[in-house]
Amino acid sequence: MTVAIDRATGKRRGEPDPRRGGRLQRLKQSYQKYWYAYAMIAPVVVVLGVLVLYPLARGLYLTFTDANSLNSARTIGVNEIEATYQWVGLDNYADILWGPTSYDRFWSHFIWTIVWTVLCVTLHYVIGLGLALLLNQKLRGRTLYRLILVLPWAVPTFVTVFGWRFMLADSGIINSALDSIGLPSPQWLEDSFWQRFAAVMVNTWCGVPFMMVSLLGGLQSIDGTLYEAAEMDGANAWQRFRYVTLPGLRTVSSTVVLLGVIWTFNQFAVIFLLFGNTAPDAQILVTWAYQLGFGQQPRDYAQSAAYGILLLSILIVFTSVYRRWLDRNEQSAI
Repeated sequence: MTVAIDRATGKRRGEPDPRRGGRLQRLKQSYQKYWYAYAMIAPVVVVLGVLVLYPLARGLYLTFTDANSLNSARTIGVNEIEATYQWVGLDNYADILWGPTSYDRFWSHFIWTIVWTVLCVTLHYVIGLGLALLLNQKLRGRTLYRLILVLPWAVPTFVTVFGWRFMLADSGIINSALDSIGLPSPQWLEDSFWQRFAAVMVNTWCGVPFMMVSLLGGLQSIDGTLYEAAEMDGANAWQRFRYVTLPGLRTVSSTVVLLGVIWTFNQFAVIFLLFGNTAPDAQILVTWAYQLGFGQQPRDYAQSAAYGILLLSILIVFTSVYRRWLDRNEQSAI
């Protein structure tokens, strides 16, 4: 009797692969041993799938169509209208990036989003580090100062932004104070330049406490003997800050800056609640995507979803480059 031999595996054809059986056995044993762990994470996986993965997949699909509020499935009274949008491939991305109005619709908002992110994160870090250094000193009433400085972070964002909107109005407290001392009162909510200035100011107010608390924790984790040794070697305050404090904060700083960039790049609440759709020049990419999808008629679901995918892609690329840069610096420091 002739037996067929599989050249790839060296075994007889039709013979079960023991490796596959071994893997299945290990999986079965792992499940029997850690079934409670799988049971605990199952709800999280389901929730993430429903709230994150499915909307992401659905949004990615819409980017390849011409879906809008006129050709999407909808119900009017007792009548159900089926979707009539069509597959258009990469036309949405081409129109956004290279179309005849690409600068006004994408690139101008992209440039402002980059400027907005750099300004806000820089102010968050510099002011937060300064306050953290101050609160790390032995001051009378330090606990009270910490509580007061954390309040902007504890208050809900929409309450903070609405409060700033009232203060920045033409008859608000800020312009009234400027008028009382003879200074001109800017049109914070109407003029393009001052709209951007106000947006950065309000977002800085909201974001500084997080940086301050995070960096304060990093400062308190630095060994005090390093400062004593540096002082004994004759290092002045600036040298101690440069060669002890900053290296000691490297890990914390890299994390909070990355989080700050991601949050600020996608900071929807401040821009939207402060201006709504009345400040086209102050719109960042995420608020502009919202305007396309929900703030106009017809609602352009496909283009709005394409903006969302582009935002996600930009942040993934930035995060990858940023982490590689940090790893390279850490290796060179070693």
